[in-house]
Amino acid sequence: MAACSAAVLLALAGCGSGDDTAASPKAPAAAGTFPVTLKNAFGTTVIDKKPERVATIVWSNHDAALALGVVPVGIPKQTYGDQDGDGVLSWTQKKLTELKAPTPTLFDESDGLDFEAIADTRPDVILAAYSGMSKADYTTLSEIAPTVAYPGTPFGTGWRDTIRLDAKALGLADKGDALVTGLEKTIHGAADAHPALKGRTAMVGYFDPKDFSKVGYYTSHDVRNQFSVDLGMKMPASLTELSAKTKEFYATLSAEKADVFDDVDIIVTYGDDKLLGRLQKDPLLGKIPAIARGAVVVIPQNSELAAALSPPTALTIPATTDEYAGLLADAARHLK
Repeated sequence: MAACSAAVLLALAGCGSGDDTAASPKAPAAAGTFPVTLKNAFGTTVIDKKPERVATIVWSNHDAALALGVVPVGIPKQTYGDQDGDGVLSWTQKKLTELKAPTPTLFDESDGLDFEAIADTRPDVILAAYSGMSKADYTTLSEIAPTVAYPGTPFGTGWRDTIRLDAKALGLADKGDALVTGLEKTIHGAADAHPALKGRTAMVGYFDPKDFSKVGYYTSHDVRNQFSVDLGMKMPASLTELSAKTKEFYATLSAEKADVFDDVDIIVTYGDDKLLGRLQKDPLLGKIPAIARGAVVVIPQNSELAAALSPPTALTIPATTDEYAGLLADAARHLK
């Protein structure tokens, strides 16, 4: 996807942020009843009848539709984390196979939204509950079909609300609620299997291997850190306080102020197998307690797991949560 800067590397997969409890979407229509009216950051979307041709853009929305049993006519081409170069990540392909469906048209978003390709699929609705579109994008998309945009801030829709918004647009509100409940059970099961995580503080960050002068961190608004809370962990006070000063999902801090993160038990970041050793040798970053202890989860860049967590989706949660919780538990072994 094109809307993220190179400095925020993992946002290429999702630019994720969001607090599911803060902006739960509510539609006046009952499940399966049309028209459906959904408010969004740009106004109101009205869907007059049950969509038959569904297009999705950006990230997460296609997984939500597929998890609900709806095969879109067009979805975004995935490049981050795509190991075989076919533009479809493994959990999405698995669901398509399960539904005995061919690969939908793939929209290339490397240079922005491909409005012509989206229009060519002749959609009845465009799902974009998780996205970061501009008002101009929304206007153009709405000329193609009713567009379900994010309800609050760009890339600020959590996985629960993404599912619920997209489900309501499809007339499947009850099924969406049931899907959320099932995914919550999956997450709670992973947390129960790793009791060492309970109550520990965690932060997802990013350290540029070419520039250790800054600490990159995803804010408390971001779904990556919200997902740690889902797993029974806590948001560090340092992260909460820094996040209160911004509405962005990602920010940076001078390495000279890295001691602000002394209250972080476990750090999750992205890089190669040499990153932790380099961080521990750094005169500033190496003093962060979590780094000094080795309580760090380094997820390989451009891996499927990195994509799965950026942010979690209706299909990545069952596919990767156990693995991720296990990695967090391994890091927790370094704590006293």
